[in-house]
Amino acid sequence: MLQNIRVVLVGTSHPGNIGGAARAMKNMGLSRLVLVAPEQFPHQEAWARASGADDILESAQVVATLEEALIGCSLVYGTSARDRHIPWPLLDPRECGSSCVEQVEGGSEVALVFGREYAGLTNEELQRCQFHVHIPSDPTFGSLNLAAAVQVLTYEARMAWLAVQGKPTKMEKVELTAEENLQPVTVDELELFFGHLERTLVEIGFLDPERPRHLMSRLRRLYGRSAISKLEMNILRGILTETQKAARGEIQKRREK
Repeated sequence: MLQNIRVVLVGTSHPGNIGGAARAMKNMGLSRLVLVAPEQFPHQEAWARASGADDILESAQVVATLEEALIGCSLVYGTSARDRHIPWPLLDPRECGSSCVEQVEGGSEVALVFGREYAGLTNEELQRCQFHVHIPSDPTFGSLNLAAAVQVLTYEARMAWLAVQGKPTKMEKVELTAEENLQPVTVDELELFFGHLERTLVEIGFLDPERPRHLMSRLRRLYGRSAISKLEMNILRGILTETQKAARGEIQKRREK
């Protein structure tokens, strides 16, 4: 059912926020991302901030208008941080999550629409949404990062879905069994890893994209014969992510703080 919920980002100016939104979606089991006239996409910063949610970015649909993004949706929820002159049905995130799941249970498609970082959605765009959603943040500091807003609404949708499915929302930590540890990665997971590896090697200056000298082919052969497990792949992807952060100076900045 969660695949019938699409996340629509309108006029996103910073590609890193697209990556952060993709990561938030993947955390909560959503996969359909639609981008309306993004200022910069595709972009390396989007993939860096996605932290492994590459599949969401690669399958993202890019359209020119909000009307195109909403084709096929039976209900649309638009996020709004401000009071508007015309009263509109208003939901909080929990109500929005419940309403979304009620709709998709019957096979309908719905959209969660998020506006620009600096100005949100216009009045005209909000009028294309049947409901407005307001996140009740502290009024003295109510400005939410775009990816954080996506995380709040997708979290509530997942919680509502878990409740409908009768699945627990609290789970004890379970150690992986030896069999699960040895479960091999799939071909698509390996391809995502190779993409992540290549971007990292370019960032640290080890791979010159103008003169690759068969480096990626040799690395593909190396990892291809290694029978990598899912657990080992998680470790490798984590190392690459931290390497990218170090290359951008993020780790040193954290230490200085």
